[in-house]
Amino acid sequence: MTDAPAFDRETLTVWLKANGVDHVTHDHPAVFRVEEGLDLKADLPGAHTKNLFLKDHKGRLWLISARQDTVIDLKRAAAAMGSGRLSFGNEQLMFETLGVRPGSVTALGLINDIDRRVTFVLDRRLWDADIVNFHPLTNTATTALDQSAFRRVLALLGREPVVVDFEAMGA
Repeated sequence: MTDAPAFDRETLTVWLKANGVDHVTHDHPAVFRVEEGLDLKADLPGAHTKNLFLKDHKGRLWLISARQDTVIDLKRAAAAMGSGRLSFGNEQLMFETLGVRPGSVTALGLINDIDRRVTFVLDRRLWDADIVNFHPLTNTATTALDQSAFRRVLALLGREPVVVDFEAMGA
C-alpha cells in the first residue's frame, strides 16, 4: 500500500490557517455522491462541486471540478481539455496522487500532488462563483472558500486551472 499522504484534513486546515486563507468548514455525515448531500448543502451558501478523477489513454491524469449540477460528457470534455479518451482513475492512483479515497475527491487534494501528475480542469461556473465548496480531503465535511481564497490556494500550490465552460458544451 502507498504511504500516507502528506496532507489530511487536519494538516490541510493548519496549512490554510498558516497561509492566511479564510475558510469555513462544516462537519456532516459522510457523503459519497452528489445526490446524497443535496439536503446538507441546501443550508450552505455557494457553489457546490462534483469532482472527477480521470485518466486518459496516454496515462495522463486529470481532475475535473464542476458545479454539482453540471452534466459532463467525457467525450466532449476530452476534446475541450486537449486529452484523449478518458476513463475514471483507479482508487490506488487517486490515493497516490491526491491523498483521497473515492467519495472524497476534491480540488484541495492537489495539495498532495507534489509531483504535479494531475492536470486541474475547472468548470467556468466555479471560476466565476462567489463561494466554492469542496471536501477538505474527507467526505465528512465541506469547506467553503470565497473566490479570492480559492484563487489564493491555487496560487500557493502553483496551479493554473484549465477553465472549461461545461454548460456551453452541453447546449
